[in-house]
Amino acid sequence: MAGSFNKRLLIVAHAPSPNTRALFDAVLQGARLPEISGVDAAALSPFCTGPDDVLAADALILGTPENLGYMSGALKDFFDRIYYPCLEQTQGRPYALWIRAGSDGTGTRRAVEAIATGLRWRAVQPPLICRGEFQQAFIEQCRDLGAAVAAGLEAGII
Repeated sequence: MAGSFNKRLLIVAHAPSPNTRALFDAVLQGARLPEISGVDAAALSPFCTGPDDVLAADALILGTPENLGYMSGALKDFFDRIYYPCLEQTQGRPYALWIRAGSDGTGTRRAVEAIATGLRWRAVQPPLICRGEFQQAFIEQCRDLGAAVAAGLEAGII
């Protein structure tokens, strides 16, 4: 059972396809490994995530497909809704990012990082960009990302 002193990891990702859903699920699976007991990981669609969810989180993992060289409209909508309510209260918030990119993911990475920089959030992992044709290795990489962020949060190093 989750303790009241556990840290909260919020995973916000847009997963409109089976492949992006598999990556989203893998991040959550990694964050919920049994050996990581001091973190409560919650996973939400950007459409269902509001400022209160972000304010309650100790760290975030963001995920998006690359859409025309940019983040998904759903993730952009999330940022539009939480930006000003969270701006002053979440400075320094640790975050990580994964991108499912059909091409190179550069524009998507740049766009998310620009908003995160405006929020003064702090990247705790290099962006994970799953480029090109879908590969099973992407699932393991996303699981590892979830585990690394959750373990770092539990250990107090992020």
